[in-house]
Amino acid sequence: MSEKQPRWTQTWLGGVRAAGVDLGYPGQRLGLPERGSGSVAGWGRRIAALVIDWMICTWAVAQLILGISPTGSPWAPVLIFALQYLLLVSFLGQTFGHRLMKIKVVAMDGGIPRLLPVFVRTVLLCMAVPAVIYDRDNRGMHDRASNTITVNM
Repeated sequence: MSEKQPRWTQTWLGGVRAAGVDLGYPGQRLGLPERGSGSVAGWGRRIAALVIDWMICTWAVAQLILGISPTGSPWAPVLIFALQYLLLVSFLGQTFGHRLMKIKVVAMDGGIPRLLPVFVRTVLLCMAVPAVIYDRDNRGMHDRASNTITVNM
């Protein structure tokens, strides 16, 4: 096998990038910068923001403020999460977790997303599976359905 050709396992496991196909950086075909403000947010920041928001909704709001045990009412934290996500993203463009991780959700035209697309995004995000299916621009199904993208601040 030559040095120039990738091993067959690299092309199978690593996708088309491992086969030498240049797809550009995430967000390039959307006209976004490669790094810095306005670039596509990485998965680490997005997951950290989600965990922060989930902890706020589960512990701070459900248990401390409302006195609801997540073990007794397992859907209560999900509903609280959905409500806070819907309100904060549609009016501010970011949740508390997003703010701490220095990311925000924007519509594809660059502004704050509207209420209906954020509602669709929130429902899909609460299902979890659509959020882990993503394209080469790191946009999950919830991003594509709502015509939004998560970017760095």
